[in-house]
Amino acid sequence: MGRPAKGMGKFSDVGTVSMPPKWSLGYHQCRWSYDSSEKVLKVVRTFREKGIPCDVIWMDIDYMDGFRCFTFDPSRFANPKSMVNDLHSIGCKAIWMLDPGIKNEQGYFVYESGSEKDIWVQNADGSPFIGEVWPGDCAFPDFTSDRARAWWASLVRDFISNGVDGIWNDMNEPAVFNTSTKTMPESNIHRGDADIGGTQDHPYYHNVYGMLMARSTYEGMATANASKRPFVLTRAGFVGSQRYAATWTGDNLSNWEHFRMSLPMILQLGLSGQPFSGPDIGGFAGNATPKLFGRWMGVGSLFPFSRGHSEAGSFDHEPWSFGEECEKVCRLALLRRYRLLPHIYTLFYHSHTTGTPVAAPIFFADSQDPKLRKVETSFLLGPLLVCASTVPSKGAHECAHTLPKGIWLPFDFGDSHPDLPVLYLRGGAILPVGLPIKYVGEANLDDDLSLIIALDENGKAEGTLFEDAGDGYEFTQGNYLLTYYVAELQSMVVTVKISKSEGLWKRSKRNLKINVLLGGGAMISSHGVDGEELHITMPSESEVSRLIATSEIANKKQLEMIRPIPDKHAPSGHEGAELSKTPIDLKSGDWLLKVVPWIGGRIMSMTHLPSDSQWLHNSIELNGYEEFSGTCSAGCREEYVVLRRHLEQLGEEESICMEGDIGGHLLFQRQISILQDEPNTVQIVSGIKASITVGSEWFSRSVCIQVHPSFTLVHPTEVVVAFTAVNGSNQEISLQLGDITLEGDHRPNGEWMLVDRCAGLSLINRFDPGEVSKCLVHWGTDHVNMELWSEERPVSKDTPLRICHQYEVRQTS
Repeated sequence: MGRPAKGMGKFSDVGTVSMPPKWSLGYHQCRWSYDSSEKVLKVVRTFREKGIPCDVIWMDIDYMDGFRCFTFDPSRFANPKSMVNDLHSIGCKAIWMLDPGIKNEQGYFVYESGSEKDIWVQNADGSPFIGEVWPGDCAFPDFTSDRARAWWASLVRDFISNGVDGIWNDMNEPAVFNTSTKTMPESNIHRGDADIGGTQDHPYYHNVYGMLMARSTYEGMATANASKRPFVLTRAGFVGSQRYAATWTGDNLSNWEHFRMSLPMILQLGLSGQPFSGPDIGGFAGNATPKLFGRWMGVGSLFPFSRGHSEAGSFDHEPWSFGEECEKVCRLALLRRYRLLPHIYTLFYHSHTTGTPVAAPIFFADSQDPKLRKVETSFLLGPLLVCASTVPSKGAHECAHTLPKGIWLPFDFGDSHPDLPVLYLRGGAILPVGLPIKYVGEANLDDDLSLIIALDENGKAEGTLFEDAGDGYEFTQGNYLLTYYVAELQSMVVTVKISKSEGLWKRSKRNLKINVLLGGGAMISSHGVDGEELHITMPSESEVSRLIATSEIANKKQLEMIRPIPDKHAPSGHEGAELSKTPIDLKSGDWLLKVVPWIGGRIMSMTHLPSDSQWLHNSIELNGYEEFSGTCSAGCREEYVVLRRHLEQLGEEESICMEGDIGGHLLFQRQISILQDEPNTVQIVSGIKASITVGSEWFSRSVCIQVHPSFTLVHPTEVVVAFTAVNGSNQEISLQLGDITLEGDHRPNGEWMLVDRCAGLSLINRFDPGEVSKCLVHWGTDHVNMELWSEERPVSKDTPLRICHQYEVRQTS
């Protein structure tokens, strides 16, 4: 890959990624939660019945008995080993979650043994720190101590005997509920090993806590079975954590913004020394649309770590859950991954031995081209370039992709689709690909092998293929085969041969197919036996031109005939649901509002009719009046359903009530009204409430309401935000780039206004200070946000969150 890749070798100083078991490079299916052995087996059998590749099923926290680590629910997972045996019989592995929080409970064997060995993180006074997480009050192992790591590793070793193939370490920042920092107090004491700092307070060790837990888990798995490579996934990590675990990008959202973000996040992790990473495909929180899920799977199937995951309370997020079109795309996408597994496994071998990333930014192909450093929708898998589309309105084939200099030839596996990425192979590269299998264990070493070849300007190409048992450590003793293939064009004949081999393995007499790319998706093919010299005659220049033109026309026709995945679910059964697909005008009294329910219930325009002034600053994708359930989270992008629209008398009062599912059994509801008795006033009542499916004792994750309107600045230098604060002081905030946060007595006392002195108009925003914990002003060059934030807390049936506020325009002198 050139100089950037060579520079990445410096990460070998802290350790390269451990060679993963090959099965872990297949597709992983996860959910919070598959709540019984029967459900787990049903999901995996459905993958097999539908011919969709999958290697791993995951058990989230609900498999445990009361969220106690190293236990199994006696009714829903009564015989985990039997369940795993059934999974293994159909080629599927099982991964189980373990969190650091250990329930503070006498009689619970894990807590009692940890207390006996005195391995808990301590309060400042030396007593064990107790913090609340899923089981309730919990103690936390002090993984900075070798004693604690050995204790944890011994528990993991015994846990493996239940048929555990891999372990998922979650919540290991460590997360702690009901604290302002979301973690343990800074005054906590860790009794660390002398070589890493000895006894220190929590801030000293906070960033390495998750990595040390992953290390302990890895070492426990290694001692349980020395002939198998451990697989661990960790949420928290540090430089060097790639030695012990893969990672994922955390609890993302089912929206296009987080889909776009997932590509640069994976690339940045690779640049940080962690090559084995991926996002929750389809988004964890909220509900993906069919197009979003299919498009995300198309790209996510080519990430180093490929896993679909979704939260409790969301729709089913298996590939078949979004209709036939999406299911087809997911099947094609995953078959692509499995055909490319010989190449991906080889990339992991190179990453293990040299420290290079598996997925790399495209500037790795030309570090001298500054344009490539801004590309975030494409990435490299070695010489393979993956070009995606992260906008719903265009497929990858319709986007203008920035390519590095040199030869880049498009190709596919006969699977081109508007919702799949476009693939290119760099001139000078040979790409090994396998058969379209459904799980890694289905492949055999004597299976047919294909080489896809793209010749460079000099008519040459080269590539490597690493093969071993796919598990264990015999490869470290030379029991592997590393093959160097070369191709060269001379006198219209391409010769393909092996330049050298490494390792003790003997080559299988397998069939070898050669595909030489010509351009435009066209190729010529030949067959032979792997290990023998193969020859293929190139067509004349005129014939090459004809083949390319024919291929381009056929590919275009194929794409035109394919039905893309629809972007929406069918409307639900709510009253007035048909209105959710149409922009809605609310016009009464002094106001005309335009609302778009399918993008987070966004208000796109807010026109004050008497002054003919339009106050909102927006585009179809951004700004206007939005609301979030956190700093930048669910509520902004979800499709809202119109529950009801009320017209009292034309021109006198209109209102609309909308609802969006933001995941986790939570609903974001908003009612927008132009009041009959105050026609100069727009009122918006917003709330987050629990859905009717939960019990009275249930509490959600912590959420808040963030009212986020963006107002246009027609005269930026003549505009101020003015208010009287709770403390009685009069305040004016003029244009200054950045955020100004107003909390406590510095908040507006129930009213603030945007004053345009040049226009002689003020937009008044009234609210209940008891519902608003802070206000935030954010100035842009041509707009200003005046945000209202509720408190942040969990929500239950009896304790919803709410903000009611109003807008009015007044003339000012």
